[in-house]
Amino acid sequence: MKILIDAFGGDHSPEEVIAGTVSAMQENKQFTAVLVGKQEVIEKLLEGYEYDKERVEIINAPDVITCEEEPTVAIRKKPESSICVAFKELKENDDAKAFVSAGSTGAVLVGATLKLGRIGGISRPALCPIMPTAIDGKNVIMMDAGANADCKSINLVQFALMGTAFLEATGVKNPKVGLLSNGTEKEKGNALIHEVYPLLESAKGINFIGNIEGRDILAGEVDVVVTDGFSGNVAVKSIEGAIKMLLKVMKKDIKSTFIGKIGGLLLKKTFKKLAKKLDYNNHGGALFVGVNKPVIKAHGSSKRSAIKAAILQAVAYADFDIADKIKEKLALQEVNEAQG
Repeated sequence: MKILIDAFGGDHSPEEVIAGTVSAMQENKQFTAVLVGKQEVIEKLLEGYEYDKERVEIINAPDVITCEEEPTVAIRKKPESSICVAFKELKENDDAKAFVSAGSTGAVLVGATLKLGRIGGISRPALCPIMPTAIDGKNVIMMDAGANADCKSINLVQFALMGTAFLEATGVKNPKVGLLSNGTEKEKGNALIHEVYPLLESAKGINFIGNIEGRDILAGEVDVVVTDGFSGNVAVKSIEGAIKMLLKVMKKDIKSTFIGKIGGLLLKKTFKKLAKKLDYNNHGGALFVGVNKPVIKAHGSSKRSAIKAAILQAVAYADFDIADKIKEKLALQEVNEAQG
């Protein structure tokens, strides 16, 4: 199995990407890392590490797409960029199973759609981050978290289908699907929510439980949160910001008094466990669901631990045959529509 890695994607590339790649290789010996980017720079950085040289390949890509560039234009005008070269390899090489990048989100999503291609029948792929919940060992996914700001009802139904197929492929049985709204009552929501609700109720292969509010996203009551990309992106970033603020305030208050310091020492293990659970660096990246092979978009500020997690995530997803599971769900939905 070959995992393609954008060596020049992200705020801390290529140094942190190389470090994260070597760390992932040390933990999982079942894949070959294919680093895509400026070959001379990659080779120079690798000299500082001990690793199995037979498990590392380098594909030269002299250009880099930055976050300041317009994604569609950059994908078209920079065919020798690390992102474009990686997608070409991913599409043409059967041994290449997945791609990881912390680079421009727009460029990764446009490249995945135009260069790699959508799964047949999917109108729009979706960005799918995985988040922890209040229940130990249980996660929740957001469909969509930023790939599609404006959506139609068919898009949200397909997000629910893809999210369900993805989780079932990873071993979650009969995942619960909730529709993000401004209230749990069926009557709540805007025009799009009102249009989507009955479609999800009647969709085959989806365990739809109704509307959920933003405050319940991390409660553990649902497995898939369905929404348009604009609302999903705002929700995810609001959660990230709230978690950072909470941990910062807790740390400050604990250190502010003698009693607080004593309590902090007694609860040190608990706080470490909480911080680890809430830190996105430990959860990898967001899967771009709906294209023909797994594409993992890591956070732009990812350092080595986050890159490592994203690569290990890609290795796991490569074994799940997510695209085939999504095709099965689509076929089931088509049969339902024909019978209806």
